[in-house]
Amino acid sequence: MGKLLVTVLTLSLFITTSWAQEKVQVAPAGFDKPRPEIPHGKLDTVAYTAKQLGTTRKALVYTPPSYTKKKKYPVLYLLHGIGGDEFEWLRNGQPHIILDNLYANGKLEPMIVVLPNGRAMKDDRPVGNVFDSVKVQAFAAFEKDLLENLIPFVEKTYAVDKDRKRRALAGLSMGGGQSLNFGLKNLDTFAWVGGFSSAPNTKMPAELFPHPAQDKGKLQLLWLSCGVEDNLLNITQRTHEYLEQHGVPHVYYLEPGGHDFNVWKNDLYMFSQLLFKPGKAAKSTK
Repeated sequence: MGKLLVTVLTLSLFITTSWAQEKVQVAPAGFDKPRPEIPHGKLDTVAYTAKQLGTTRKALVYTPPSYTKKKKYPVLYLLHGIGGDEFEWLRNGQPHIILDNLYANGKLEPMIVVLPNGRAMKDDRPVGNVFDSVKVQAFAAFEKDLLENLIPFVEKTYAVDKDRKRRALAGLSMGGGQSLNFGLKNLDTFAWVGGFSSAPNTKMPAELFPHPAQDKGKLQLLWLSCGVEDNLLNITQRTHEYLEQHGVPHVYYLEPGGHDFNVWKNDLYMFSQLLFKPGKAAKSTK
């Protein structure tokens, strides 16, 4: 299949590897299993005003076990796929369990995680034909809702550090495309960006990151990951190749699996450990 490059990080989570010769490191067994004996974060459902839509929208917010209003926290905005909503990660990915376990093992910087509905329309339920053009366009429209409505709401409601270097955006599939499209376009807002198995909504690389020499220094971390059996691998691969050609530091992480939550749970486990830690910005390798 050719040489699959995986960035070597200071956390030693990954190795440069040839797929046929060595095994890529993945999350350990039990990383997504509940541990009743450890402290647990809290999940809230919140409602915020979407001014452009003239409606109220909902999101889930996870606060870490140590959360206190006496300090300011960084925030990860974590997006779902084309057939999901704000509950998709919770139903299928157990992010709260993954994060609780990582906190218990001392591997995470305390952070707030926001799980929004990335389909910005009045009826944002994942019903009917989710591939309908109006519904697909609503995923692009979420950029404005995120920047102008949701982020200000979260920063008003929770104890949030508002510095761009303390704000991350990532997602799976359609949400991965949103994260790359919105995050790389708005580097004054996001310094940490991740695309998990990014879908065809992802812009072409030259449009996605048109000024690599000028903008690459603004990123703390740019993460691209995908399962090697995923039919959408070419989208992640073309983005990686463009970034590598232009010398843009990034993680290119290829892992076992296809287009499913086994891959995306592993991505969250790996990606989250890199966030908001000084000196953890990754360099891509050749």
